[in-house]
Amino acid sequence: MKRSGIFAAVAAAVLLLSLRQDISAATSNSTETYKQLNLFGEVFERVRAEYVDDVSDDSLVESAINGMLTSLDPHSNYLNTKNFNDMKVQTRGEFGGLGIEVSMENGLVKVVSPIDDTPAARAGLKPGDLITHLDGDPVQGMTLPEAVEKMRGPVSSEIRLTIRRDGKDPFDVKLVRATIKIQSVRSHLEGDNIAYIRITTFNEQTDVGLNNAMKNLKQQAGGKLLGVVLDLRNDPGGLLDQAVAVADAFLDKGEIVSTRGRRNEDAQRYNARPGDIAAGLPIAVLINGGSASASEIVAGALQDHHRAILLGTRSFGKGSVQTIIPLPGHGAMRLTTARYYTPSGRSIQARGIEPDIVIEAAKIEKTPEKSEAKVATASDLKREDSGDGGAEQQNSVDPSIIGTPADYQLTRAVDMLHGISLFNGRVVN
Repeated sequence: MKRSGIFAAVAAAVLLLSLRQDISAATSNSTETYKQLNLFGEVFERVRAEYVDDVSDDSLVESAINGMLTSLDPHSNYLNTKNFNDMKVQTRGEFGGLGIEVSMENGLVKVVSPIDDTPAARAGLKPGDLITHLDGDPVQGMTLPEAVEKMRGPVSSEIRLTIRRDGKDPFDVKLVRATIKIQSVRSHLEGDNIAYIRITTFNEQTDVGLNNAMKNLKQQAGGKLLGVVLDLRNDPGGLLDQAVAVADAFLDKGEIVSTRGRRNEDAQRYNARPGDIAAGLPIAVLINGGSASASEIVAGALQDHHRAILLGTRSFGKGSVQTIIPLPGHGAMRLTTARYYTPSGRSIQARGIEPDIVIEAAKIEKTPEKSEAKVATASDLKREDSGDGGAEQQNSVDPSIIGTPADYQLTRAVDMLHGISLFNGRVVN
């Protein structure tokens, strides 16, 4: 009994010491945090009192919050009430501006992807372009939301972008702002029996658009489809639930994507349900450096399940999850809370998705002298550029030729599907 009492006393003493250490550590952390907040308050007051120009308190606080968030990663930021409302409009599929998906890189605005049939696409902007000036004002020093706000404006108004592209001297592009109405799914038949479906972004209407497109193409082909080309090139992404729905449409079972955050208990897995809208037909997925986020989720899932063959060039590599956290009366914050992983456990972040078959972007043209088609090779592109930008051009595809007879990558995908059909012995009845 005596020994038992001693053990109990020692255990109580150890527990008490542990609790005191935890309380001491918590108190120390709180004290240090309050010191840092006091430092912020002191700097805030000095700026208010002594800065050369009068700056509103709202502006200072917004900038401080945004600075804290953007220092974490390029995709976290603060959205004031106006920007928050704009974002909600954009996810519904309609917004005003230039039609360009952007991120921040080394203080400059980087083009992730121009959106089809928008001022940015028609002006020839390419994934990887860096925007250095807006109407002559340097982008360096602006936050991403500030730069985006400056690029938006009244419909029909003009803005001048200064572009830096690998292998070229900086050049200006003048754009006219427009109301951007995004038709996220477009489709047509290639020949008589290959379904071509292009997804330009993942908004609230994408899954509906995909199902309607597939239904219409089956009817047009008289039920004699041989394969499907799913074009995700220059698709900057969008809503996670739509990416899951699109991948699910072509998968009968299995994991589509998982998200893993700071805590193990926050991990989520999204699984496919029975039903394949393509009924087992072979699928070719086209990707490139402008394919990001949600489009990478779809490509990765179909690749890991061996449901599709990926063609093109490596995707962008945006594999982080942003959660929009409303701040009542003050807009919202966009915070990176997790990362995406493909079914095989691959992280998309900064790595991207490697295609199964690498096909550089090129353009099919007819020579002036002869009527034969000519394929512009990678070396052709480099020679025409007169600089060292050949590699960048290969990884980009001219938005104006996507889905047209001049689209070399699409032609290769269609040829591959016809080859698979012949190999499988499919007969068109």
